[in-house]
Amino acid sequence: MHVSSRLSSGGLIFCATAAFAVADDRNPFRYQIHDSNRAQPPVVDPGSAGPPVPPPADAIVLFDGSDFEHWRAMDGSEVPWKLVDGAMQVVPESGDIRTKRTFGDVQLHVEFKTYLDSPGSGQSRSNSGVFLGPYEVQVLDSYENETYPDGMVGALYGQYPPLVNAARPPGEWQTFDIIYRAPVFNDAGVMVRPARFTVFHNNVLVQDNEELIGPTSHAIRQHYHAHGNVPIRLQDHADDLMHFRNIWVRELD
Repeated sequence: MHVSSRLSSGGLIFCATAAFAVADDRNPFRYQIHDSNRAQPPVVDPGSAGPPVPPPADAIVLFDGSDFEHWRAMDGSEVPWKLVDGAMQVVPESGDIRTKRTFGDVQLHVEFKTYLDSPGSGQSRSNSGVFLGPYEVQVLDSYENETYPDGMVGALYGQYPPLVNAARPPGEWQTFDIIYRAPVFNDAGVMVRPARFTVFHNNVLVQDNEELIGPTSHAIRQHYHAHGNVPIRLQDHADDLMHFRNIWVRELD
């Protein structure tokens, strides 16, 4: 496969003529970032929410509802969010939180609940995100709430819309199961293999081994910068009282 590329001070930038191993309508260069003319993914009913998914025996439990032992504010201080009924509740405008530990390739399980009485719409309706370093899987209330497709729940933000919209109604618990394969950089700091994501939303496949073109970002394309292991980060978008629970991770060889 031919891939047109050029080097920059930050690493490898794929040009707009790049040939990706994806169907043409999945090629992020085919559209403007946050293109509202992009087709909305079909809606799929994922079924009703079940009880929390127990972690496998080899998992690292990052949050079991009892404390913030594995988490810190972005500046390393104590977590400013609240513990409510076995879940962590975002305190709007208090800032994101991150894991104390960093990770490479992982299987990550996160459960979240959007706000039942959100007054917002579009991107202002229970907006949050699950980040692995600079790469975001979007959290949003996308149940009967239209927005630009690469910014809806399950999107690899600004790059790949979900294959389908598997959102549950607000106030119901939802799940992400994320397979993250870290990018690889050579000794000169040039990216030689991009980050890849597979995502299941409410047990429905919404991202199938997609290759990111760089860090995810709002309204701009960013290029890769060399990095090692990364923290897991949960976003405070200052919109609604989001909740997260039952977060665990398995490190992959």
